[in-house]
Amino acid sequence: QVQLVESGGGLVQAGGSLTLSCAPSGRTFSIYMGWFRQAPGKDREFVAAITWSGGNTYYADSVKGRFTISRDNAKNTVYLQMNSLKPEDSAVYYCAVRNTLGLKKNPADYDYWGQGTQVTVSS
Repeated sequence: QVQLVESGGGLVQAGGSLTLSCAPSGRTFSIYMGWFRQAPGKDREFVAAITWSGGNTYYADSVKGRFTISRDNAKNTVYLQMNSLKPEDSAVYYCAVRNTLGLKKNPADYDYWGQGTQVTVSS
């Protein structure tokens, strides 16, 4: 079993920055760590992912160039640095783990989820 704890959400003005953190615990073997988001009335959508071993990163087109996913293996933590935030980035952000090979962007392909952290960007 894997537990994921996210932190770092909050309220920020458009153009501002936030950094989200995700710390997995328990049986922490994972191949991909991903960030997803879900706005009210919308489906959960892929934001970014990173391979735990090699550090390869992947981004949704909507956040490419603005968001950066990274990991600190010593701290067993994954980060999502979000810059140039827009009101449309407002959502609950979730950290997730995928334990099988092959990058996937469908939430159904991820095995464990955190409880989510709210990000609100005011205009």
